Amino acid sequence: MKKQSLLRAAWTRIQEDLDAAMRDDPAARTKLEVALIYSGVHAVWSYRVAHMLWYKSPALQPLARGISQIARFLTGIEIHPGAQIGRRFFIDHGMGVVIGETAEVGDDVLMYHQVTLGGRARGRFKRHPTIGDRVLIGAGAKVIGAITVGDDAKIGANALVVKDVAPGAVIVGIPSKVHDGDVIA
Repeated sequence: MKKQSLLRAAWTRIQEDLDAAMRDDPAARTKLEVALIYSGVHAVWSYRVAHMLWYKSPALQPLARGISQIARFLTGIEIHPGAQIGRRFFIDHGMGVVIGETAEVGDDVLMYHQVTLGGRARGRFKRHPTIGDRVLIGAGAKVIGAITVGDDAKIGANALVVKDVAPGAVIVGIPSKVHDGDVIA
């Protein structure tokens, strides 16, 4: 019975990921197309397997890292298996995305290519950002350090974010600043 519920949960997540891609990418034509050729979806699916192994047993962590590195090689997207990623996460045009070990990403987040969720320090502690729900992160944005990006925030393309972002804020520039208008990713 437990195996059946795990399979059902996995199938539900797969469907949610496909639905997120269909919702967030106007170029997506069918779920089959997304499942077969979208590197961002493949990277997230590989991450989910690696993440499960990472937390199942310390003995499986090298295997989890191996899976994440194979996914990186195949997709150009590096997601550390220790990162915490929510549901319906979609990476559009994913090449060059890096998500660090202690990063946390909420539900319904849309991220574009060359985004980094990186650290500013060395050590075994929280050193990567926490991203809230329904956040949009534009192409090339760098979100660095143990900061928090609030729910419904938008981070503009190529923004460098090193301070906390309020819920609903629009952030642009280097260094980033709150912007009154909308952001085009």
